[in-house]
Amino acid sequence: MLRAACIITLSLYSSVAIAQAVLPSVPESVQAISLLGEELRSGAPSERLLDNLATARANYDNDPNHADNIIWLGRRVAYTGDYRGAIEVFSEGIGKHPTDARMYRHRGHRYISVREFDRAIRDFERAAVLIAETVDEVEPDGAPNPAGIPVSTLHSNIWYHLGLAHYLKGDLDLALRVYEMYRPAMPNDDMLVAFTHWHYMSLRLLGRDDEARAILEPIHEDMNVIESMPYHQLCLLYKGENETGTVLGSNITAAGGDSAMYGISNWHYYSGRHDEARVGFEEIIKKSSWASFGRIAAESDLSRKFP
Repeated sequence: MLRAACIITLSLYSSVAIAQAVLPSVPESVQAISLLGEELRSGAPSERLLDNLATARANYDNDPNHADNIIWLGRRVAYTGDYRGAIEVFSEGIGKHPTDARMYRHRGHRYISVREFDRAIRDFERAAVLIAETVDEVEPDGAPNPAGIPVSTLHSNIWYHLGLAHYLKGDLDLALRVYEMYRPAMPNDDMLVAFTHWHYMSLRLLGRDDEARAILEPIHEDMNVIESMPYHQLCLLYKGENETGTVLGSNITAAGGDSAMYGISNWHYYSGRHDEARVGFEEIIKKSSWASFGRIAAESDLSRKFP
């Protein structure tokens, strides 16, 4: 079982986890180096993001040991594009709250942002151990959807991001272990279509087409999807019930557009249309936000499949 393989002695993990937060050095103002060797920098944040950060920092300054204050400070720092700074905040949180799975879940997310997949996997695995036998909880949104209804939970986010980190690293068999074990536990249609999208792509890339078709059975047009519309429309595309134009027209955010473009490009790839796939991956690199999962996945594919 994956859970058993993840277990690390807690006292040892605390020191290891804090030490691993020391990232490889990069030039000043650079957040990360892309998988294609490009220096990645963040633009100036909006006034709204800075105001939110100021509020989070004031709450933290008022009580710097409170776990929620640490988490929201780290999240707000990340939303400004300072992912390395966010990692430092969550690492401080791990030092203060080494059994709080949320610290590892959020730091792992930002390790993905800076292309540190092995570090992300270690954090998500540790978080998975900490949530074992616990009741799941809704995660509040940092940027609420138009309905104002959070659609993800602590448990589902840990498993979603763990599978994603393996996928981005190119370890499809390990990604599948996560997807196969935890897709049935997704709490709602939004998380189900997101999980199914990455699960389906992993199976297709491994040539397991019959299994890929089978996992699409629960997906249908009338699902109650609030914010994961691109993933929903992609899954319908995979079923043959949709067209690429509909997928691209379903997006409400830039990150959603990157996910849609990546899903379509990858669909071309495992369908044997490699030239079209490469063009799509390269287009994502040119146009997308460098922190989006679609952009990171396109980098991963270009670096491994089209070196």
